[in-house]
Amino acid sequence: MSSNVVKNSQPIGLMLDGRTVTGEGRSSRDVINPATSEGVSSLTMARESDLHEAAEKSVHGFKEWSRQTPLARAQILKAVASAIRRDREIFAAAITREQGKTLADSRMEVASSADLFEWLAEEGKRVYGRVVASRSASVQQLVLMEPIGPVAAFSPWNFPLAQASRKIAHALAAGCSIVLKPAEEAPSAPLHLAALCIECGVPASAVQVVYGDPAMVSKALISSPHIRKISFTGSIPVGRMLSALAGEHLKKATLELGGNSPVIVMNDIDVDQVARLAIQSKFRNAGQICVAPSRFFVHDAIFDRFTSRFAELAASLRVGDGDQDATEMGPLAHARRIKAMEDLTQDAVTKGAKVLTGGAERMSRRGFFWSPTVLADVPADARILEEETFGPVAPFTRFDNLEAVLDRANEVEHGLAGYAFTKSLHSVRLIQDRLKAGAIGINTFAAAAPEMPFTGIKNSGLGVIQGTEGLAAHMNIKSSFVADPDAS
Repeated sequence: MSSNVVKNSQPIGLMLDGRTVTGEGRSSRDVINPATSEGVSSLTMARESDLHEAAEKSVHGFKEWSRQTPLARAQILKAVASAIRRDREIFAAAITREQGKTLADSRMEVASSADLFEWLAEEGKRVYGRVVASRSASVQQLVLMEPIGPVAAFSPWNFPLAQASRKIAHALAAGCSIVLKPAEEAPSAPLHLAALCIECGVPASAVQVVYGDPAMVSKALISSPHIRKISFTGSIPVGRMLSALAGEHLKKATLELGGNSPVIVMNDIDVDQVARLAIQSKFRNAGQICVAPSRFFVHDAIFDRFTSRFAELAASLRVGDGDQDATEMGPLAHARRIKAMEDLTQDAVTKGAKVLTGGAERMSRRGFFWSPTVLADVPADARILEEETFGPVAPFTRFDNLEAVLDRANEVEHGLAGYAFTKSLHSVRLIQDRLKAGAIGINTFAAAAPEMPFTGIKNSGLGVIQGTEGLAAHMNIKSSFVADPDAS
């Protein structure tokens, strides 16, 4: 469904040591607007020599950036936050054009990215070591925290600015340099962010952006002797491959992988209120969010009322081009996501699920659109309950025992996020203790904040992404023993 038509004659380049690099025999690929399936620009793809150059230059960037005081770095990162807010509409237009989400969602992404830079500017000043009481009166024992070195980071297409910000801001706040490889589908926002970092005072070689064949880029960067840490957000299969490659070279890796978040809805909730919250969260960004509510377990006593109201609200969503103010849900990011929705929906229906609304591509439109879909009484063996949906299909199943449904919620290989809605303190405590996920929201779909650690368990991740813990993941720990030379 893609087009060879490229409307913007100026190709998008790589950013190497502050230079925009295009042409010179490098290959390119079209960047597609998912709302129209038309090409909007062409993207330069890196050669292997470009990747080696970026990794080598990152060493110089690391030396220059890490030698600045945390206070000086904080002032620069605060300036980046202000510049992001200043360029809100530039970022939002690029995100919507290349990724498809609504302008309202894109503006929220811009705001959250600025908030992240601002928080890390402050937290970067608070990376403290400690003094440890010594066994000897003549020896001082210190624990020191030092930036780990150049980072190779890989960010996805669903939040092109927010995920790039997460990678860049954590690395810079810790004193590291970074070579970022964002997704080729939505390249403009990460490049503009890197340009703002340099504009605000980050050394040009401390933040570089490359695009190219994913396998070639990851192998070149991870195996480079100049790179000391890997940060990846994406699918479980790719995460496994990158983790193995990082392990081969004994490099620290932080992985945020897929999710299949359960939502447990007890029978003591306000049906309309929770249904509205669930609609907003499920169909935001057309469901293409790793922590999106994915499997709805609703108490049998309210199941019919809840699913009926949820389906009614889903059917009323205005689906269209994200740059239209009236649009409430934009397209999927790729044509292949439509095929994924078809397969998951058909599998569930074949096994006995009922379609309450949706269930089909919007064939009358150009672009990669899929109707908001609600499936009721989905059987336990349906693929959609086992696999990450990453799209606007909401499967519902019944339960009547909280402990039993917690076991069902924990059965999958994922453990990124989970949600529950109840007014019972007893239920809250049981859910908080028993639900196996790195982040849980009780009576809320909020699952991440700059100041909170973000991590997956089981196959959903390795290491910590945000919060003080995420910053510490970019540090080496050094033990220092200092003896008095005049002590006997």
